[in-house]
Amino acid sequence: MTTSPLRPLGSSDLEVFPLALGGNVFGWTADEATSFAVLDAYTAQGGNFIDTADSYSAWVKGNHGGESETIIGKWLAARGRRDDVVIATKVARHPDYKGLRAENIRAAADASLTRLGTDHIDLYYTHFDDDETIPVEEIIGALDGLVRAGKVRAIAASNISPERLQESLDLSDREGLARYVALQPHYNLVSRDTYEGARREIASRAGLAAVPYYALAAGFLTGKYRPGVAVDSPRAAGAGKHLATERGQKVLTALDEVAQAHDAEIATVALAWLAAQPTVAAPLASARTVEQLPALLAVAGLELTDAELARLTDASA
Repeated sequence: MTTSPLRPLGSSDLEVFPLALGGNVFGWTADEATSFAVLDAYTAQGGNFIDTADSYSAWVKGNHGGESETIIGKWLAARGRRDDVVIATKVARHPDYKGLRAENIRAAADASLTRLGTDHIDLYYTHFDDDETIPVEEIIGALDGLVRAGKVRAIAASNISPERLQESLDLSDREGLARYVALQPHYNLVSRDTYEGARREIASRAGLAAVPYYALAAGFLTGKYRPGVAVDSPRAAGAGKHLATERGQKVLTALDEVAQAHDAEIATVALAWLAAQPTVAAPLASARTVEQLPALLAVAGLELTDAELARLTDASA
């Protein structure tokens, strides 16, 4: 009897595969047919955690936002897989639904539900905090209303200050309102201070699950970026900058060593380090082709030794 790789998502009743599939590429660098193929391949290997946002991919010329949700919704309808997967989406950045005013959160959620072709969102994130103008009482109150209405199963936050995160949790506890169960921070081997410290301490204390984005540092931690190598990718400039840093080079060297010891892909090792960190439930990574998926999915079966984890942690210090 094999044990399930699914992990509990914080204090919620959701259980997720240890690799969340990023939907940011759907409708951007992956067309509908390719997106369907990636979703099919991911779920065929036990994957069940699909992450998107209402704004994906509004930055593409000719797009308006919601393209990723629409493709996922079509796939769900075509495959009849709604009950098999955990769908996470986000509010705050769609061109028509910007910010976190209560009425905007409600309207954006309804629009997401329509595009996804479903009656509920499993995990609903505030994508970017609206901390200049909106009190947490208004944000949490609106999210609580969605949970009570059955439109959302659990709520989460991304891109939020430690202070606002704690304030939100305190409000939920005090007023008996829906409470964040997860946090989506920027976190990887070459960007640790974006999560480690105050945010992680709050997450640990409050029982929040972390689902880190940029888990592979825009592709740098796949190992394909090397001195003198040109990479054809929309994200090449962002990923390549790490090559110029001492930490980036040390991390690549350590990843090479550990990957060789396990006969594993470098990306798999980078994700396995992340998956082993305190509070992390599932790193988040996207695949624009089916061929990119095996290295990501393999994180479910790769357990690094304490010495290997320490080697990577030291290299990334």
